[in-house]
Amino acid sequence: MARLNLLEETRFEKVAVTVYPDQNVASIHVANRIVSIIKEKQAKGEFAVLGLATGATPVKVYKELIRQHKEEGLSFKNVITFNLDEYYPMQPTSEQSYVTFMNKNLFDHIDIPKENINIPDGTIALADVQAYCEAYENKISSYGGLDIQILGIGRTGHIGFNEPGSAPNSGTRLVTLDDLTRRDAAKGFGGKSNVPTKAITMGVGTIFKAKDIILMAWGESKANIVKKAVEGEISADIPATYLQLSNNAEFILDEGAASALTRFDLPWLADDVEWTPELTKKAVVWLSLKLDKAILKLTDEDYNNNGMAKLVTEEGSAYSINIRVFNQLQQTITGWPGGKPGVDDSRRPERAEPASKNVILFSPHPDDDVISMGGTFIRLADQGHNVHVAYQTSGNNAVWDDDARRFLEFAQDITNELGVDSNKIKDLYNEANAYFDVKKPNQIDPEIIRKVKAYIRKGEAIAGARLVGLPDSNIHFQDLPFYDRARLNKEVSFEDDIQQTMELIREVKPQQIFAAGDFHDPNGTHKVCFDIILEAVLRLRETEEWAKECWLWLYRGAWYEYPIHEIEMAVPLAPQEVKRKRMAIFKHQSQKDLPVWPGDDPREFWVRAEDRTSETAALYHKLGLAEYEAIEAFVKWKFD
Repeated sequence: MARLNLLEETRFEKVAVTVYPDQNVASIHVANRIVSIIKEKQAKGEFAVLGLATGATPVKVYKELIRQHKEEGLSFKNVITFNLDEYYPMQPTSEQSYVTFMNKNLFDHIDIPKENINIPDGTIALADVQAYCEAYENKISSYGGLDIQILGIGRTGHIGFNEPGSAPNSGTRLVTLDDLTRRDAAKGFGGKSNVPTKAITMGVGTIFKAKDIILMAWGESKANIVKKAVEGEISADIPATYLQLSNNAEFILDEGAASALTRFDLPWLADDVEWTPELTKKAVVWLSLKLDKAILKLTDEDYNNNGMAKLVTEEGSAYSINIRVFNQLQQTITGWPGGKPGVDDSRRPERAEPASKNVILFSPHPDDDVISMGGTFIRLADQGHNVHVAYQTSGNNAVWDDDARRFLEFAQDITNELGVDSNKIKDLYNEANAYFDVKKPNQIDPEIIRKVKAYIRKGEAIAGARLVGLPDSNIHFQDLPFYDRARLNKEVSFEDDIQQTMELIREVKPQQIFAAGDFHDPNGTHKVCFDIILEAVLRLRETEEWAKECWLWLYRGAWYEYPIHEIEMAVPLAPQEVKRKRMAIFKHQSQKDLPVWPGDDPREFWVRAEDRTSETAALYHKLGLAEYEAIEAFVKWKFD
């Protein structure tokens, strides 16, 4: 497979790094590295000793190994495996155990002898853990050590469960998990409180003894920690930095995970670059913020002292660059997100005509619309556009059991008050109480409970959309099938979701679609929902002329914002619009105070939303543009 050689390694990187276009290509490469070891050892009549990891990162590597076993006859009979870690305490039959994970994702599908599989035992008595860990180390050594160790990286910088503070010579041992690690694992356990506080892990020293070490990372959510691990100083605070000391270690990344490395993020600091308009805009914004000087105040000296001398030479002066970039940023700002009728729109983000546009705002969860772009939502409705909102999933997975009980109690009380036969409500209430009393962490609710929770979120979404100003006829609840189906089976088809989305788009015939582009959503729902929308629009563009005039705008939500240089439409909000947006968010009472899945940010969603948009406005102001209360930001999807 071809590597993505955008630039050669630079002086900033202190460990070998290889970047591939995506995780699929990278995973096949890693799988082939493992296969070559297995075959080489088979030819010599020896065991291949593999160090394996769990989590989402290696899943596609394992899929490729399974494919080669089933389709190409690859045998694993000469393979010995040692897994990095296991939660403690943990029953091997538990859904969350790494024994279950490895069986499901690899071992059940290949011909490896069961006695050749080694995974730390989460059932060992506490008094026996130390002796067990020493025996685990000795067993690895008895096979001559690991031929290859594959790793992921946690957001704390941990490798295995070697959390911040781990020593570089540490061996297999019992460790206490970092709070961030437990928060990241919370979804799989039905809440952080159910995540074990400890784990058994191979040590950094154990990993270092492997003949080949590959650390894999996928996606922008890993970009910042990858940068620290690759370019930062070696520190116990980020155990992955210890890999800089190994001659056998390599980081294998996709474009997203590599995006914060200097050679990709700030390439003018790493090497000579070709100054495109896009790169120039990014560099000037960076320089302005770095020096805390408005763009129009930047000087030739500022450019020359910060790796941008060639740009000034090509352009002639800092002044001309400053003016051009300032104007580009200024032209992103508009109070008319649907286009301003009757004006020259050549330098505006949206078209002037038609004056009244058909608009669909797709919201992955029932509150993403008002959290992410509530002010723009209000502005579009107030300016007379035919705005529709489509809630793609029920969001029932994010409702507390106590809220479901409360609403069932309300239903029971109101039916009693009205003299309506309430036996069915009473039966449902009793069934729900009995179920909640014995419910296990992360257990999937029965269908009727999921419906009750979905109705809670539906009512909240309707209240929020009405506050914005939408008629009920323009509020759509798609309840896309993948949402519930994916909890039971990860291998799902999205064809019915795509068809349903095509039907809605065809019915409304929008000139504008707004969709969630926040792919950092820790639950993964945003990315799936966007992919469904994109496929639906692409199919319609192939057959229907009107669809070719539909623009797709992406917004981000409660986790991240687009960087300033990427923003193509910036909608400023007045103080009263910020307050109105807040009230729309407040309609989602089940998500207020403490949502079921808050991610790693302790702030309430309305606080996150206001902080995010006020921070964007502050950045625009720091660059020398007008000062606004808040700004919501959008990027236009490029079809061609």
